[in-house]
Amino acid sequence: MKIRAALLYTEGTNCNLETENAFKYLGVETETLILNNVIKNKGNFDKYHIIAIPGGFSYGDDISAGKVFATLLMHYKLEEIMRFISQGKLIIGICNGFQVLVKTGLLPNTSATIKTESTLAFNDSGVFIDKWVNLRVNKNSVSKFIGTDLPDIIELPIAHAEGKFIAPGDVLNKMISNNQIVFQYSSSDGNVDEKYNPNGSIMNIAGICDKTGQILGLMPHPERFSSAYQHPAWQRLGLKEEGTGLLLFKNAVDYIKNNII
Repeated sequence: MKIRAALLYTEGTNCNLETENAFKYLGVETETLILNNVIKNKGNFDKYHIIAIPGGFSYGDDISAGKVFATLLMHYKLEEIMRFISQGKLIIGICNGFQVLVKTGLLPNTSATIKTESTLAFNDSGVFIDKWVNLRVNKNSVSKFIGTDLPDIIELPIAHAEGKFIAPGDVLNKMISNNQIVFQYSSSDGNVDEKYNPNGSIMNIAGICDKTGQILGLMPHPERFSSAYQHPAWQRLGLKEEGTGLLLFKNAVDYIKNNII
């Protein structure tokens, strides 16, 4: 049985092809679903094993990044999404997709009721940031996207204006106790220090998951390092063909193979 991934697309989405290529490289059957069509129809997600919300600037990031997308998704498709999650399937939101998941309340979802518990606000610098960063991986996190093959420290590119993760203390404490913090901005040797924080996120948070580990949201772009040739220094560093970011997709595929189909 083929693993199938649905890529949600709307006006302003612009990282769908890189995301699609990462899944296709791993043999996943992908389909791009235009959000307006998803809203009009029912049962769109039933035949898929993974839902991906790629990066971009959905609806021009009007109001706030990901807010319009999140509102439409939860108003029209909440029941289907909850059924999808109850079946043990996976959801990943990258950059703008992370912003969408946070504003739906699907992340971090530390309580029994889906509600907005956190947000992604404007970077402290007040400007759009586009660069490569180091991330410390929380190998103890409950995320299904994290496997033993993922290094403790990885490098991925970021490209965002609203990437500052904010959450109240009680929510943050629940996230810590539930092992929902997946990635933190760090030095190349894994030191999580404020000087390595590109946007002002609390605790240098770059990516989180829900309590089940089935839903992952992160600001860095793993799809933009699924191939070594996407790295600006691939030749000088002598990188192997597969980029580190591909491992996140591979771990998701392995989880589906071992647990769902």
